[in-house]
Amino acid sequence: MKTIEELPKLMETVSKAFGSTKNREETKSVSSVFPSVSSSSCSEAVLQILTSDWGRQPRGLTELGEALKANAVYYPSTTLSGVLSWLVRKNKIKRWKTDKGYVYVLAGGRKENGKDTGES
Repeated sequence: MKTIEELPKLMETVSKAFGSTKNREETKSVSSVFPSVSSSSCSEAVLQILTSDWGRQPRGLTELGEALKANAVYYPSTTLSGVLSWLVRKNKIKRWKTDKGYVYVLAGGRKENGKDTGES
């Protein structure tokens, strides 16, 4: 009987320990910031991300990984870094070093009829 009387206080303690539903709502809104991608390969997913408005700003490995995870596309960071290096070698994306590490953007150049004109 004593436990039932203490139930409201117990619920309050549990709610504080596990956080409120407001934190969960904030987490969901953060994932909506990332672009939506659906791809069968890591390289295609990265290119889709970098083609989006969000990807026009230089993005690091961690940010790209978070964007993939927000879309339920899971690749280890080692795979992602290898794919990014491969895309740089293929001139599909550009990379440069900043104070925070390497950042990536889609390579310049306008495409006409599926061919790169080389213009930036």
